Amino acid sequence: MHQVALNFLDGHTLFLEAKPGELLLDAALRQGIKIPMDCREGVCATCRGRCDRGDYSQDYVDPEALSVEELAERRILSCQTRVLSNAAFSFDFDSSLCRSAPAARLSAVVSRVEPVSDSCAVLCLDASAAEGALSFLPGQYARLRVPGGEQWRAYSFAHAPAPDKQLRFLVRLLPDGAMSNYLRNGWRAGDRIELEAPLGSFYLRHIDKPVLMLAGGTGLSAFLGMLEQLAEQGGCGQPVTLYYGVNREGDLCEQPRLRGLAERLPGFAWHPVVMAAEDGWSGKRGLIPEHLDADALRAQAADIYLCGPPPMVDAVRDWLRRHGCEHLNLYLEKFADSGG
Repeated sequence: MHQVALNFLDGHTLFLEAKPGELLLDAALRQGIKIPMDCREGVCATCRGRCDRGDYSQDYVDPEALSVEELAERRILSCQTRVLSNAAFSFDFDSSLCRSAPAARLSAVVSRVEPVSDSCAVLCLDASAAEGALSFLPGQYARLRVPGGEQWRAYSFAHAPAPDKQLRFLVRLLPDGAMSNYLRNGWRAGDRIELEAPLGSFYLRHIDKPVLMLAGGTGLSAFLGMLEQLAEQGGCGQPVTLYYGVNREGDLCEQPRLRGLAERLPGFAWHPVVMAAEDGWSGKRGLIPEHLDADALRAQAADIYLCGPPPMVDAVRDWLRRHGCEHLNLYLEKFADSGG
């Protein structure tokens, strides 16, 4: 069976299983997901979407439903699309048109908290007792309820999906944040944490060109899951480059994992960038855009994935615009500290 993710405009993701060669629409209907459709004959385009990742074939597609250009962009009709591998599809409508599809809410327990830098810690949760599978795409996030309170915080999964349901979240420790205070002073192994997942539309699309990943601070978390998945697959056949920016050298985290990924993932290179570097720092300094090669980006096709705080995301988008790189595919996730 192939694992299939359906991503919708409202940020919800539904997961289903498809038999090899099964029509996407049939697989969805078999599992209670009613993708909007009218004709089932490849004519009306009501069930149109896009394949972001994976292999597929299509039966009849009327030229009025999808143009040659749209087919080249991996646009699909669900009623004519046969699923040939694990895949992810996206649709330009809300999940409510298929069914009521809230993210799953489940309970997990704290197993440990690992300090990984001067300003960050990894919150490790055990969700093995939760009923059913916990499915998500690397890059997506969960909302966690701070134990003992009513505050909810959003954190990206810092790993690829695994059947053991051991979860990792990279958390920036703020001076007086609700989750930060809990992780510094109040956590105990066995504490119960409620979470809601999966959420978000930041995930890897189909890779057929070089990939540039730009992470700011704990935005690294989303990329750790993506890179781990690519390493497990033996690579993607394209170079993957990560620039990881922080304010101070002491803010750098998860460097052993990144070094390990560089050994396991063919074609992967990563570059830490420290904005306020001290004299002993021998790596790249300043802001990430200062180290991007505009000529190379203009000359080649590339997919850019960008995840970080709003000022960093806005600075990169402005740099791409000013340097004539707006033609490149850009996928982004902008986050705020939301009180920590």
